[in-house]
Amino acid sequence: MSSEPLVDPALYREVVGRFATGVAVVTTVAGGTDHAMTVNAFTSVSLEPLLVLFCVEKIARFHEFVLAGGQWAVSVLTDDMRDASNWFATRGRALDGQLEAWPHTRGPVTGAAILASAVAALECRTYAVHDAGDHSIVVGEVLSLDVPDPRGKPLIFYEGTYRSLA
Repeated sequence: MSSEPLVDPALYREVVGRFATGVAVVTTVAGGTDHAMTVNAFTSVSLEPLLVLFCVEKIARFHEFVLAGGQWAVSVLTDDMRDASNWFATRGRALDGQLEAWPHTRGPVTGAAILASAVAALECRTYAVHDAGDHSIVVGEVLSLDVPDPRGKPLIFYEGTYRSLA
């Protein structure tokens, strides 16, 4: 039996990259420290109960903290927040002061940071975690909702680059 993949990984990335996604930052507080990570694998799951999910790479330091914390917030980014997306996607950045450049509030339920200019925000409690290869699928029960910037337009990721709605 050959260990060669049946599908070329580069072609896989190209093909799935043609699915337009929104961009969000997921935050949590663990041990009194803020943790944050950019995600584009985020979606609603269920209306009864209210569930959403995001995917996190197992080797990301955020993985350990979001699972340990058990509560987290999602800030859906506006099209003028590309810098925030890039910053929170930077591996190994210092945790101290990482939110200073981004105005935010604390979620009333979780205490996790919610970016003030987000187009949408949710606070969640971990409902289930599923193994998915090199990632974990983290399913959350929605605890609160907000629309920080009701006029904002979402940041879109398509074909490996940021886009905006026309």
